[in-house]
Amino acid sequence: MQNEMILAGFGGQGVLLIGKMLAYAGMKEGKEVSWLPSYGPEMRGGTCNCTVVVSDKPVGSPVVKSPNIMIALNRPSLDKFEPSVRPEGILLINSSLIDRKAERKDVDVLYVRANEVAIECGSPKAANMVALGALVGKTGMVGVESVKAAIAKTFEGKEKIIQLNYKALERGVAIGKGEAQ
Repeated sequence: MQNEMILAGFGGQGVLLIGKMLAYAGMKEGKEVSWLPSYGPEMRGGTCNCTVVVSDKPVGSPVVKSPNIMIALNRPSLDKFEPSVRPEGILLINSSLIDRKAERKDVDVLYVRANEVAIECGSPKAANMVALGALVGKTGMVGVESVKAAIAKTFEGKEKIIQLNYKALERGVAIGKGEAQ
C-alpha cells in the first residue's frame, strides 16, 4: 500500500516536523519513505507544506500532486489543497482554526479540534501532534510506538516535551479511531 500525503499549514505549526516524524516512523518499520518540505520566504506565519510518501514498495518520486491523504491545519491550506485529494481519499481538517466544512463529498473527512485538544494536553504547540495522532489512528499506516520513537529521538533530553507530545499523540490516535472527540 502506498500513501501519498500533503501536510499543510502556517509556518510555526510544526507541519514539517510531523511530516518528518511520519517518514522516520515508516523507516523504522522498514517501509519505503520520502519527505519533501516546501515553505515560503516568510517562515513563521507564512505558508508551508510537505509531501510524505509511506509505501511498502520503492517510492518513484517525492512529488505528490494528487494525494490520497491531506492534513490541513489552517484555512488557506484547505482552500489550496482540498481539490487535489483523490476521490475516496482522507481529508483531515483542523476544525479549531478552519471555519468551514469540506466541499468534497467523495472523500472521507475527519474534523479534529487539534488546538483545543492540545491545550487540554498542556500546550497549544502540540496541535500538530494531535493531528498526527489522528492520522495514525485513522489509517494505521505506521505504529504508534514507531511515532513515539521518532518523538523521543527528536526531543532527546527534553523529557517534559516528550511526555507532552506522547499525550497529544495518544489523544489524536483516539480521535482517529473514533474513540474520542
